Amino acid sequence: MRLYAVYLACLTVFQFTYASESNLTTPLSSHLILPTNFKPPQVFKNSNLVRSVNLEKGYVKETVNVVIENTDTKPQAEYYVPFDGSVVGKVGGFEVRDKKDTTKPAFLSELVEYDTYRSLQSEDTLAKILTIFSATQFYRVTLPEPLNPSAQLTLSITYHLLSSLTPLPATIKQQDKQYLSLTFSTYAPSAYLTQKQKTKIKFPGVDIPEYTGEPERQGSTFTYGPYDNIPAGSESQASVRYEFTKPIIHATSLERDIEISHWGGNLATEERYQLTNKGASLSNHFSRVSWQSTQYYNPPVTAIKALNVPLKIGSLNPYFIDDIGNVSTSRYRSNLREANLELKPRYPIFGGWSFPFRIGWDANLSNFLRKVKGDQYALKVPFLEGPKMGEGISYEKITLRVILPEGATNVKYQTSVPLVAESISQHRTFMDTLGRTTLTLTAMNVIDESRDADLLVTYEYPLAAGLRKPITIFLGVMAVFTTAWVVGRLDTSIGKKS
Repeated sequence: MRLYAVYLACLTVFQFTYASESNLTTPLSSHLILPTNFKPPQVFKNSNLVRSVNLEKGYVKETVNVVIENTDTKPQAEYYVPFDGSVVGKVGGFEVRDKKDTTKPAFLSELVEYDTYRSLQSEDTLAKILTIFSATQFYRVTLPEPLNPSAQLTLSITYHLLSSLTPLPATIKQQDKQYLSLTFSTYAPSAYLTQKQKTKIKFPGVDIPEYTGEPERQGSTFTYGPYDNIPAGSESQASVRYEFTKPIIHATSLERDIEISHWGGNLATEERYQLTNKGASLSNHFSRVSWQSTQYYNPPVTAIKALNVPLKIGSLNPYFIDDIGNVSTSRYRSNLREANLELKPRYPIFGGWSFPFRIGWDANLSNFLRKVKGDQYALKVPFLEGPKMGEGISYEKITLRVILPEGATNVKYQTSVPLVAESISQHRTFMDTLGRTTLTLTAMNVIDESRDADLLVTYEYPLAAGLRKPITIFLGVMAVFTTAWVVGRLDTSIGKKS
C-alpha cells in the first residue's frame, strides 16, 4: 500500500506537469518545483476556520471555510494548503474561491513538486524516495490581489477524496448491513496557526456504532471542537464507523467519445465504462434464490441493481452493450420534459465485482453547435454525463475525446474541470483522407457532481474542408467507373479477329 501511495503521488506530479506544458489553454492548476525541505512562510494566520466533511455518498467531500489574515508587514498573495503524501494522490476537484463573492472565477492553484533530482544525487535509494513522497505536499493558492498587512479574506476551499472509505468488516453476508470506516484528523490540515476552528461531519444516517474523540452529536451530524490556537501542521487522529448499506460505485476508467458530423447534422456519443463496486465483499457464495426473494420488498442492499442515465432532451437511438453483446434489460423513456436511459446489468454487482459496458446515443447537432462568424464554430457539450445515482459515483480516470470534422483547425477549449493532460491528434475513419481533428482531454479523481460542468470547444471549419469528403467520394466513384470502362475496352481474346 505504501508503494501504491508513492505511485499515486508520482503520477499526480507528472499529470500536473503535463498540463502546465500544454499550449491548448491555460489550466486551472499546474505544478511548482520547490526544494524538499520547503516550508510555507508564516505570513498568514487563520482567524476562524470551519471544516465540513460530507459522508452521505460513496466518497468524502470536504469544504473548508476559513478567514485568513496577513500577519506580515508586506502584502502577500501566496497561501498554502497541506496534504499528507499518502493522501494527495486521492485528492480531486481542488478549488478555492472567495466565499463572499462566489461569482468570481476560482483562484489559481498549483501542486508543489519537490526537486527530487538534487535530493537523489547523493543517495538514490527506495528509502530516500519514500521519505520524499511521504512528506507533506502542498497546493499553492495565488490570490487575485495581494492581501495587505492586517487585512482579512474569507476563502472557500472545496475538494473530494476518493478511495478513502474502508468497509468494516471487509466481508459480509448477502443481506447484512454494510459499515464504512474513516480515519481523519479532527484538526483541519493547515500550514498556519489557526486561532479558532471546528470540524463538522455529516453522516448518511444515525447508525454510528463506533467513533473516537468527544464530538457533539446532533442527529446525523458530529461536531469536533471548537479548538483554539492550533499550531501549523498539528493533527489529532480520530475515526468513525457508520452504516452505509449502499453500493460504492467507482469507475476505474471512463472513455467518452463525442463525434461531430456537419454533413449529417449529428452528434454521436459513446461511453465505455470499467465499473466496480468498492463495497464489502460477500463472505459466502451468491444466492440467486435469496436475491430474488428481496425483489418483492426492496430492502437496502450493497449491490448495484440498476443505473439511471439522464440524457439531453431529444437524444435518439440509445444502446447498451457489454462484453457479451447487446443487453436487452434496458429501457429508454423520452418526452418533451426529460430523457432517461435506465440500465439493468446482467447480474447484481456486489462488493469487489466489476461490470465493463458501453452505452451510446445520437443527438441533433444544432442543439449543441453554433456558428460564431465566418468559418468559426462553437460547440458546447457536457464534460460528463453517465449514470446519476443517489449514492454517488467516482471516476478514477476520464478520457474525453471530441472528434471534430476532417479539416478543423485552430482548436481551443474551456472547462471548469481540472485536467491533467490534453492533446490534439488525428482520428481516421471511413472515407477520411488525412483524418479527423481530435481533441483529447484527461481528468483524474472526478465525481458525479461534474455533470454540471460544460465543455466549450471552438474551431475553424472552412468550406473547402467541408467539401473534401464529397469530392473524395465523387473522385472515388469516378475512378471505379473509369477503371471498369477501361477494363471493358480491353481485348482479352486469344484468337485473331475474323
